[in-house]
Amino acid sequence: MAEQVLNQFRSDKALREDCIAIYEAMGMDLNTALRMFMERTRMVRGLPFPAVLPETRMTRTEAQRAIDDIRAEAAHLPEMTLDEINEEIKAARAERKTNK
Repeated sequence: MAEQVLNQFRSDKALREDCIAIYEAMGMDLNTALRMFMERTRMVRGLPFPAVLPETRMTRTEAQRAIDDIRAEAAHLPEMTLDEINEEIKAARAERKTNK
């Protein structure tokens, strides 16, 4: 067996937890998934998925127009407090866990 080494890196906690849940649903742990990623990287000699820039770039004017459009669409929505937003997120996460 090849010599083992420890790999460490930092990631967003929520991202890590979401990935752990996904991999557990697939019957594996995070370490196994990361080893698979590394093996596939070696096999294809690059990223094991397409990593390309979009063909077109958004101009500052187009970006501002998109933001203005979103604001206009959301203008009729009721205001929510931070507590209400957090409760809605908590309920959605609980529902997602029960559906797995």
